[in-house]
Amino acid sequence: MWTLDESDGDLTVRTGVRGRAARMGHRLTIAMTRWRATVTWAGTAPVAAELSVEVDSFEVLRGEGGVKGLSATEKALVRSNALRSLNAGRYPEIRFTSDTVDKTGDGYRLAGTLNIRGKSRDHVIDLGTEDLGDSWRMSAESRLRQSDYGVKPYSLLMGSLQVADEVSVSFAAVRAKDV
Repeated sequence: MWTLDESDGDLTVRTGVRGRAARMGHRLTIAMTRWRATVTWAGTAPVAAELSVEVDSFEVLRGEGGVKGLSATEKALVRSNALRSLNAGRYPEIRFTSDTVDKTGDGYRLAGTLNIRGKSRDHVIDLGTEDLGDSWRMSAESRLRQSDYGVKPYSLLMGSLQVADEVSVSFAAVRAKDV
């Protein structure tokens, strides 16, 4: 079994903005700073994977666009609003579990269940792998709609400025072969 965590790589979320006042909003880059992934192997082939993310590890890294840059106070407000939208007190973990791992041309396709805010849905992740000699580089990008999981995207100005419903989640890690 392989185990990876935040010391091995990054898990980030990117948001967009929409609405009549979208130019005023920031496209956010958010780091999830506490996560753990496990990969179960049968011989030389991965057969299952699981990723768990602590919701309160949400950290706003930057905001692009908008009228002005995000201050530390505004980043803290974004975090607070997001934790409330995700109901982090009641649902402290996001989990992806895959029991189907299929080899692809440049990596693996993981089919499984994504659970956010107590709602589970089927989800597929295409994980790219690269052999670096003594280690493996893994990367994936996946899109999901917040509303599919009961998360109401944050809005301001009576709905004129909204966080886009679709977000992009990126994963990148490097793992030594002989660990």
